Amino acid sequence: MKLRTALLFVIIAFVLLASAFFVFSSRHRDKTIGAILSPASWQHMVASGELSKGHAFLENKCAACHTPVKGVEAKNCIVCHADNLAVLQRQPSAYHANIGECSACHLEHQGRVATTTKMDHVALARIGIKRLERDPQRGGADVAQIKRWLEEAASSPQPGNSGPATTSVAAQFALSHLQPEEALLNCAACHSTKDRHRGLFGNDCAQCHATAKWTFPDFRHPSSASQSCSQCHQAPPSHYMMHFKMISMGVAHMKKADVNQCFLCHQTTSWNDIKGVGFYKHH
Repeated sequence: MKLRTALLFVIIAFVLLASAFFVFSSRHRDKTIGAILSPASWQHMVASGELSKGHAFLENKCAACHTPVKGVEAKNCIVCHADNLAVLQRQPSAYHANIGECSACHLEHQGRVATTTKMDHVALARIGIKRLERDPQRGGADVAQIKRWLEEAASSPQPGNSGPATTSVAAQFALSHLQPEEALLNCAACHSTKDRHRGLFGNDCAQCHATAKWTFPDFRHPSSASQSCSQCHQAPPSHYMMHFKMISMGVAHMKKADVNQCFLCHQTTSWNDIKGVGFYKHH
């Protein structure tokens, strides 16, 4: 008898909560009884928020993305996005062709935002480890050794830890702006087309850069009196043409200058901050 009474109270409480949701929710206040009793309305009761602008047309079609019991599966995303050439043909995002995971970096129900992307490099590394576990021969890596190193790195994050394969991994981890999983990633595999250093500093991007943004507060430019600019900077193509003598030297009021003598015209504040001229907008 007590169990039956308790069950009755639970049912009544659920009905009252459901009624309150439809009565007081601005989304359902003006709907008819038929619309309120529709499957779409009941689905909205458990929705954590509105879909993004691009997925707004799926507002009442939860099953388009969600699989019962399993949740959001990558195969449901691939149905619509498999032929997105704008993503697959770009070097930084070409890995989407075989990654097989979507929800870790593409978050929905965050409101009517323009994009669902929130890049998570730690999640990307974990996805890679899972793929290696399923097919150890594919990557030629010792997954067990990688996992052991990650556990040691998490428990004792001290500079000088030896990585699973190379010392560069340990050097990357020693930097405070990286998570251990991020140190396993090969930055150049996705970002080599964005290398403003033109390969002068190699592929060990994580020695200086973090994953949140390209700039970093620890950078200190050499003295403004330095004359070794060409060690790091390369002049634009126009400087190797007649444009350099006809236009650039004239703007800087230089009668004699070589292309590799950047310091004669430029300042360290910005490339277009010309000595004796100020900020110059060429085009």
